[in-house]
Amino acid sequence: MTKKAPRRTAERILEVTLDLFNRFGEPNVSTTLISAELNISPGNLYYHYPAKDELINSLFDRYDKALGELLNASDGVRDVEDAWFFMHTLFELIWQYRFLYRDLNDLLSKNRRLETSFQRVLKDKMRAIRALLDGMSRTGAVQIDSREVEATAASMVVVLTYWLSFEYVRDPRHALEPDSAQLALLRGAHHVLHLLVPYLEQGQRMHLLKLVGAYSGSPAGES
Repeated sequence: MTKKAPRRTAERILEVTLDLFNRFGEPNVSTTLISAELNISPGNLYYHYPAKDELINSLFDRYDKALGELLNASDGVRDVEDAWFFMHTLFELIWQYRFLYRDLNDLLSKNRRLETSFQRVLKDKMRAIRALLDGMSRTGAVQIDSREVEATAASMVVVLTYWLSFEYVRDPRHALEPDSAQLALLRGAHHVLHLLVPYLEQGQRMHLLKLVGAYSGSPAGES
């Protein structure tokens, strides 16, 4: 049997760092802890990533690439079913890199590259949500005055960006644990799309309530 080639050390470092950041929060994870978890010397870690910010930036680059590909799919959203799938997939990606959102303000205050990059991320999210609203408007799934599009899109982006922070404040000990993931993502997708309820065509509004009930296992409309 051919033995699998060992994974490159740099790759392993990023995987372990992401797990530690997600579990404990970036501010609570030192490079010493990372090297100990990997059972490598600090010198070996520094050889690949000379500073903690380089670890953060490398993980952000991975997130940013995946996010860009996903946001492009907003052009294909035509109805509530599409929007639900798109939003839930987006929340799954955010969950995968949840340390960025849990510690967002702290990270931005310390990392200039992240500060400027997240400003672009917000603009990209806004463009994607506007495309989503435009696609749903063209099919009649939503009826929204053009003067309300920008504010509605901004509100959706705010909830999308800070939902995990809200979940964390509500239950700091459990909210960001893997066992809580599915419900947290479903609640996030529900509340982002709930902002569209005043504009949804009646059949689409009822379909959204059914989706929420089916996926969450709770009565339609229950948070």
